[in-house]
Amino acid sequence: MSLGDEREPSGGYGGTGQTRTRLPESGGDVYGGARRGGRSSSRSLVTVVGVVVLLIAAIAFANRGGGDSGGSSGDQNKPNSAPTAATGTRPVKGKAAGIPGGFAQDQQGAQSAAANYAVTLGSTGMFNKESRRGIVDTIYTPAAATRLGNAMDKAYSADFLSKLGLDENGNPPEGSTFVSRTVPVGTKVEQYGAGSAKVSVWYMGLIGMSSQRSTDPVSSTWKTWTFDLQWANGDWKIGADTQKNGPAPVPGDDRAASSDDISKAIEEYGGFTYAR
Repeated sequence: MSLGDEREPSGGYGGTGQTRTRLPESGGDVYGGARRGGRSSSRSLVTVVGVVVLLIAAIAFANRGGGDSGGSSGDQNKPNSAPTAATGTRPVKGKAAGIPGGFAQDQQGAQSAAANYAVTLGSTGMFNKESRRGIVDTIYTPAAATRLGNAMDKAYSADFLSKLGLDENGNPPEGSTFVSRTVPVGTKVEQYGAGSAKVSVWYMGLIGMSSQRSTDPVSSTWKTWTFDLQWANGDWKIGADTQKNGPAPVPGDDRAASSDDISKAIEEYGGFTYAR
């Protein structure tokens, strides 16, 4: 996402497999009692693949025509990969429109920015036009924000939203909870210079509709989001971004929670401010 998949579920901007489909004759909760195994019906596979394809297509559409981050300065290099570990350094100095900001102009700051921007771009705020525009204007460079604004509005069309079970304003049906979260697992600096950085974020995404009648329950997906960052106006901003699938671990055999438990967890567990 850029839709992507920024893209807080409980009113704010920041922090956001397989699907079992509820059969018409089933009287129970689509979530309860089910296990996430290694196989699913062809109908379930088509459902989750369809949603993922839509998200990727929307991101690609929004980013079309402007892949060059430009304006690089300083020596470009490709540092050796390092494990993501706590450093004790405070990640940010403040927030703008509820989004973490004020990152340090160094590699750690760039990684913190990328992780937090992935969370924001993966949030439910991206599915509402007004909040989406605020997100884009805050975390992208002015040039990228101008380029992406109208394109994202087209990508998040009423038809696209309806396929996710949302109305034209990005709201779920009464009694349902729409879930969209990005959970960073790690970050990696691909390139770094004094005024630019390319950072990849490996993350797990959660997306779907939580309700007892949902035919598209909340499921997980694994992706890598790469950001071309530029130092502008005293902070890291996104010039361009791309996504690719994986790497995805082998699915476990955890028992799926009920829709009520999922909705409660989404309401009670807030997101993090991520730091390198």
